[in-house]
Amino acid sequence: MSYSVNKSKINETKGVKTLLGEPKKAIIALSIPMIIAMSAHTIYNLFDALWVSGFGQEVFTNEIITEIGTGALAAVGFVMPFFMMMISISTGIGVGASSAISRRIGSKDKFGADNVAVHSIIITLVISIIFSILFYIFAEDIFILIGAKEAANMAVSYGRVIFAGGIFLFFSNVAYAILRGEGDAKRAMYAMMFGAILNIVIDPIFIYTFGYGVTGAAYATILSMFLSSLILIYWLFFRKDTYVNFNFIKFKFNKEIIKDIFKVGLPASVQQLSMSITMLILIIVITIVGDGDDGVAIYNTGWRVVMIAVLPLLGIATAVTSVGGAAFGARSYDKLNTAFMYAIKIGLIIEIIIGLAIFLLAPMITAIFTTSPDSIRIQDGLELFLRITIFFYPGAAFGIASSAIFQGTGKGTYALIATLMRTVVLTPILALIFIFVFDLNLIGIWWALVIANLIGSVISFTWAKMYINKLGHSI
Repeated sequence: MSYSVNKSKINETKGVKTLLGEPKKAIIALSIPMIIAMSAHTIYNLFDALWVSGFGQEVFTNEIITEIGTGALAAVGFVMPFFMMMISISTGIGVGASSAISRRIGSKDKFGADNVAVHSIIITLVISIIFSILFYIFAEDIFILIGAKEAANMAVSYGRVIFAGGIFLFFSNVAYAILRGEGDAKRAMYAMMFGAILNIVIDPIFIYTFGYGVTGAAYATILSMFLSSLILIYWLFFRKDTYVNFNFIKFKFNKEIIKDIFKVGLPASVQQLSMSITMLILIIVITIVGDGDDGVAIYNTGWRVVMIAVLPLLGIATAVTSVGGAAFGARSYDKLNTAFMYAIKIGLIIEIIIGLAIFLLAPMITAIFTTSPDSIRIQDGLELFLRITIFFYPGAAFGIASSAIFQGTGKGTYALIATLMRTVVLTPILALIFIFVFDLNLIGIWWALVIANLIGSVISFTWAKMYINKLGHSI
């Protein structure tokens, strides 16, 4: 099947031409850079956990660093839901901006795309400052409230550094989304990879050489985000070779643009927040079950591996949002369906392969995270977590692509409803049933994650197909 592209006299960049071209090629062209970038970013998260667990300490210092090991992993685990909340909000704004920009590119509205980009940056700065201040002030009360015990002090010191630098996290996530929205996935990849690789390199220096322990990991994270933000600022505001242009001097808030960004962005933020809330609920349940810091350390460490496993799907989803948005803006619904089904096909194949690999390599992966004497006791629990959660991966291929197609077409509420059913409703309920009815304890929580995802993915995919078919019939 061939697709015609309306060649107007707008200033089409290479990214925009890719976005408006053949859908399968566009999915691959936009997915690969983001998969590479997200791989680097997720590998940084993996190394972050490795460094704070005590891995490689003897290489960097002969001194005894107290704030590492299982306690440090637990501290990062307690901070993670709130860190994810900040990521969720910034990602949501970015998804809203990316969707709005790509739809305007599809309908040949250059001025509208520029205006969306400016609005998204200003909204991001305002919201980031508010959240950073609130989280920083109430950090100690928050961690005590959710059950942090021995790890509470480390969680506060680590969390406050992360929260103080939240503005760089917010800005970089929205800047990446603006680049993706105009089909420029490569530059988003370069900036993400730079930050991730830099973080991996300087993490052990701050943790061990400077002797900051787990707090040093937070300093390294914020420094890396700051430097990545400088690169993005140069590309977007000074070099000026992107498709969208920024004019802040003549800026005036436009209610319709704000509404359009938040129509997708707010549900996307709540969708991401629901995952953070689920993490928070599960952490509380883990502490109630009685596994305390060890259970949180297993969950936090194991979930990092899960995120590595599904990152190809996240990269593909960014492509689906942009390609789907452009196709929707151009009213090319056959192209929309082709992009959606092709994304699911390649995602499913990739996740089956990854799942089998992690199942076989689970003992080796576990050993890497449990090198310190303090963390050996979680070995068996972590290996079991990894082998149970592999069943999560194939189903996620359907659910993540379905959410992306809803977001790309401006129907963020649809994606939100499906995600809330999986995260806030099904996962906690199944976890409680497996724990208190079947007496499965931690194993019950891990199976709840898997089964809730599979059910939610089936619902999302069915809904997405019905929606696309309805669009096709409306022509």
